[in-house]
Amino acid sequence: MIKKSIHEINRKIEDGSVNVVTAEEMVTIVEELGTEGAAKEVDVVTTGTFGAMCSSGLMLNLGHSEPPIKIQKIWFNNVEAYSGVAAVDAYLGATQISETRGIQYGGAHVIEDLLRGKEINVHATSYGTDCYPRKVLDTTITLDDLNEAILLNPRNAYQKYAAATNSSKRILNTYMGELLPNFGNVTYSGAGVLSPLSNDPEYETIGTGTRIFLGGAQGYVIGNGTQHSPSSGFGTLMVKGNLKEMSPDYLRAASFTGYGTTLYVGVGIPIPILNEKLAAATAIRDEDIVTTVQDYAVGSREKPVIREVNYAELKSGSVEINGKDVPTSSLSSFKNARKIANELKEWIKQGKFFVSMPVERLPANGLVKPMKQTQAVPLVKDVMSNFIVTIKKDQTIQEAAKKIWENSFNHLAVTSDSGELVGIITAWDISKAVAENYFDSVESVMTKKVLTCAPNEPVDLAARRLDRYGVSAMPVIDTQRRVLGIITSDNISKLLARRY
Repeated sequence: MIKKSIHEINRKIEDGSVNVVTAEEMVTIVEELGTEGAAKEVDVVTTGTFGAMCSSGLMLNLGHSEPPIKIQKIWFNNVEAYSGVAAVDAYLGATQISETRGIQYGGAHVIEDLLRGKEINVHATSYGTDCYPRKVLDTTITLDDLNEAILLNPRNAYQKYAAATNSSKRILNTYMGELLPNFGNVTYSGAGVLSPLSNDPEYETIGTGTRIFLGGAQGYVIGNGTQHSPSSGFGTLMVKGNLKEMSPDYLRAASFTGYGTTLYVGVGIPIPILNEKLAAATAIRDEDIVTTVQDYAVGSREKPVIREVNYAELKSGSVEINGKDVPTSSLSSFKNARKIANELKEWIKQGKFFVSMPVERLPANGLVKPMKQTQAVPLVKDVMSNFIVTIKKDQTIQEAAKKIWENSFNHLAVTSDSGELVGIITAWDISKAVAENYFDSVESVMTKKVLTCAPNEPVDLAARRLDRYGVSAMPVIDTQRRVLGIITSDNISKLLARRY
């Protein structure tokens, strides 16, 4: 049985005899030599990932002004940061958006601009105290002007991610990118074979105090990340590093259409091969890393699983859904992940980077908990009008007008002979037809592409759809497209009135 110590490996790094390979290379080495041979031959395996990591941010210190100010609120290029930590400290979140430019610019962009040496406008306000009399501050800063600029990321380097697709009939803009209608594409994230946590799933060498590659500089794991869920294979890391030492090659701002800003972060972790077990773990292949494809058309925390898939299938360019080959695309850069793993490999070989063991192990068991909600989420079926007037598509416009008049309704659901929803007609449609002296069938003037919702859908999602498309009502249908009721903007207004 092969056993090594960190001190032995670091001595090899110091004298230049260390054998370092990437996790991608380790797969072939274990296939050829077996785990015992690989453990004897290889000292360190490097990993890497480069992807959107929203839970990132910058802890910074501005230094004291003259006269001094106890900052209550602060903005960097019109992006607000949290300043409830002493007088001139602030935390700038990567996903905080600009108050003037919206989701096209945010905290991530400020971080990258600082890293690139650009000047940043600062505006701060305070209530004023005897020891901090100043109430308003306006200035410009660069990264060099800050006392400290610590990249402090609460949740990075997910072990793996669920892939995303879209069963609806419209484009969805999400943190998983643009999802095309009718299962038009699948997007995914993560480095697969190079993923740091996939190569040490029991956290034997990755934990609090582990030295890592972060944004092109040396950084540290400072604990498990938020939403750490190791029992489900979705571990995360909390990391920190000095922004002043980092490179914009490995720290990039981005804005996802319809979603907002994020920060692409490069993370690489060396795994010292202390035994055969670690040699086997670092030989994981893309085929061995299994995740799910989830349907983002369902605006719920628990999304339907369409199928299981492995990273080899995702990286192949297409996966099969319902008998059809659906194109896949990655939101992460495997090219940059490979570059990180190789750069870290060179640092170690050149004696610039020494491996370390954690001072505290990360939890290897546990599941993330959902939010505790003390108020029940109202569903469409709780507020919809159960009484809805319908009309057949081959009936006349005069008959539709009569039904609207008799029932004081503005909307009529149009159904087929078998009872399926095929359209909707409104009082406005009828008024327009009458004004144009057009008295044909309901089918000729009805709206055929009807927005609908399901009875068990949260009201918030229905309200968003009404607002997004500028309509005042939606039929509520079952899985056979039979009409169960209708939800209107009036129903939602009454619900809000009861709430508040």
